[in-house]
Amino acid sequence: MPACLRCLPVFALAAAAAAHAGTASQPPASPTQPASSSLHGVTVNDPYRWLEDPQNPAVQAWIKAQNEHTEAVLGAMPDGKAMTERVQQLAITSTTRSSPLLAGGTLFYMQETPPQPQPQLMAQAWPDGKARVLVDLNAGDGNTAITGYWPSPSGRYLAYGTAEGGSELTTLHVLDVNTGKTLSDALPYAGGGTTPQGVAWDADEHGFTYVRFPLPPAGSEVRQFDATLVHHAIGQAATADEVVFGKDYSKVAEYRLLSSPGAKQLAVLANIGDGGPAEVYLRDGTRWHKVLGDDANVRVAAWVGQRLFVTSFAHAPRGKLLAVDTQGKLSTVLPQQDGALQEVQPIADGFLITRSWGPDWWVEQYDAQGKQVRRVPLPQHGIAVEGMAAEQGQDRALITYGGWTLPSRWANYDAKTGTLHTVFEVKAAADYGKVDVQRIDGTSKDGTKIPVTVLSMHGVAANGKRPTILYSYGGYDIPITPHFIGPELAWLERGGVLAFANIRGGNEYGQDWHAQGQMLHKQNVFDDFHAAALALFATHWTDRQHLGILGGSNGGLLMGASLVQHPDDYRAVVSMVGIYDVIRHETDFANGAYNVSEFGTVSDAAQFKATLAYSPLQNVQPHTVYPAVLMTTGANDPRVAPWQSRKFTAALQNATSSEQPILLLTRMNAGHGIGAPFSQRVGNTAIMLTFFAQELGLAAK
Repeated sequence: MPACLRCLPVFALAAAAAAHAGTASQPPASPTQPASSSLHGVTVNDPYRWLEDPQNPAVQAWIKAQNEHTEAVLGAMPDGKAMTERVQQLAITSTTRSSPLLAGGTLFYMQETPPQPQPQLMAQAWPDGKARVLVDLNAGDGNTAITGYWPSPSGRYLAYGTAEGGSELTTLHVLDVNTGKTLSDALPYAGGGTTPQGVAWDADEHGFTYVRFPLPPAGSEVRQFDATLVHHAIGQAATADEVVFGKDYSKVAEYRLLSSPGAKQLAVLANIGDGGPAEVYLRDGTRWHKVLGDDANVRVAAWVGQRLFVTSFAHAPRGKLLAVDTQGKLSTVLPQQDGALQEVQPIADGFLITRSWGPDWWVEQYDAQGKQVRRVPLPQHGIAVEGMAAEQGQDRALITYGGWTLPSRWANYDAKTGTLHTVFEVKAAADYGKVDVQRIDGTSKDGTKIPVTVLSMHGVAANGKRPTILYSYGGYDIPITPHFIGPELAWLERGGVLAFANIRGGNEYGQDWHAQGQMLHKQNVFDDFHAAALALFATHWTDRQHLGILGGSNGGLLMGASLVQHPDDYRAVVSMVGIYDVIRHETDFANGAYNVSEFGTVSDAAQFKATLAYSPLQNVQPHTVYPAVLMTTGANDPRVAPWQSRKFTAALQNATSSEQPILLLTRMNAGHGIGAPFSQRVGNTAIMLTFFAQELGLAAK
């Protein structure tokens, strides 16, 4: 049996349970070794630092033993088979589509037909052409993923990226769309993981500019720092590609490339690290001009004609829309209005704007002078706008949206008539019409109101002890949006409750909402989440013995801080690819340096003090009754070091005085979850729900 569970349903672990039944109640030993750091006169002990080295045979043995222990405990849970079977049934929807782009009258998108491991890259003439497959990576083991794609202005060529085993480290390829053949070009180290990929085609389609890390010396691994923009001519060797922007810009540079219609102009939104405002540059021939600095607090942009429209949040927490002309001159298109700006796209002679306010999302149409034409007739509540695909001068745009009980839907919007016509929708595997959606509010420590969306089956009453899963994220501008719950219906069908909290750190209320969850204000995120839990208690949905909490990545930090700050208020925790040693995240892992713009730096005394106060690992207390915990990580994760989960697991296992399990699952051929194959995604859900069902007492099927 493999040790990673990457494809295994929970019930298949029964054999492991038998093999390890004698030791399943006790986790493997995690010895401590003396180690420490001294920062600002404070000694921070680090007795599990030895677990940071994945090449250490002792660490490898520890990982193997932890996986065997986790498999045994999960495999012994009696509900695993029934839960996994139902999750698998619900996951087999009709064909799904995502990430649409329009170029030269061709619609490009990703398409997946469950249980197909990976999506295929598709193309069709817009709007009524026949769909055809351009790239299909499903012939292998399903662990090679498409990381992104970028059509040329006419749609004749397509650059697309691939990455292996969840690493996200991208290699670019070039496809001739007309013939369907991939050219010989293969461009390694094209971003991914720590810095996003990006491509901008030349107007003549003979080449393109793309993001790349510096090429490593032969036999060495790439260092995922100092990304620049380089230019590639089709047919040219990657080693001949030359830097055209970003040399010495920043060690933690990130770039978003935006081409105007016909690729006549190129703009770059350049970020120093994650989660912060962008600087805006325009290219004039071979020269670059900075037209906006980070003081403008720009977050997203799009070309509308030959003017670059940017969302600026400087002195406008909900955002205002600015235009930059070919000379770099600025003008205000839209002042701040109701709703937080999220996206802008061209249509007809004007543009579309996506806005949000908490869990509510909508789209507005404007003419060329910035006068509102209408609000697009989408459902008013319970949905989020997933994206828009449009081309300058065209009267139609593709708007994609979905909701808690509504699978992804694509609609053709007509700017002249204001009509919205559904052109594609995913058919769910069950009836979601019996799911009730309610909203309650929590009150955070500083008085801030925190919306919480509560989902349950019709007729399920708030009896004070419903097994409930509370989810949130809380960082990097990422909002909690209404999204299709899919296989998680399996939880609701058996009387469980799902809850989603709009805590600070996201941008659903604009940039103030984000900023109040950053850096020195990070504790607000954890207070907001706790307020959401207390609101579930106060409204009698559940109690402390039936509440589980769920989060991943930055949301894993949320889980870690929540369980060490309020161990009595949560009965079970599932935390995926999380950050738990925030002190070492910055100082000893590549992506940590990119996160300084979100977390702040521990080299600053005040920030160090604030970080030390909430960093989960440093706040584990001995002889404490901790809740049941299941942590997961991927050995190839480029975003959060797998040792974060190892160290926190060891600390909790040695500190807890409860009989509840503290488990760690390490997937050996996986990363942060980006590009994971279908079986792994389904397995994640089945394992999570099985664990919560066991620990929260969900009614048996």
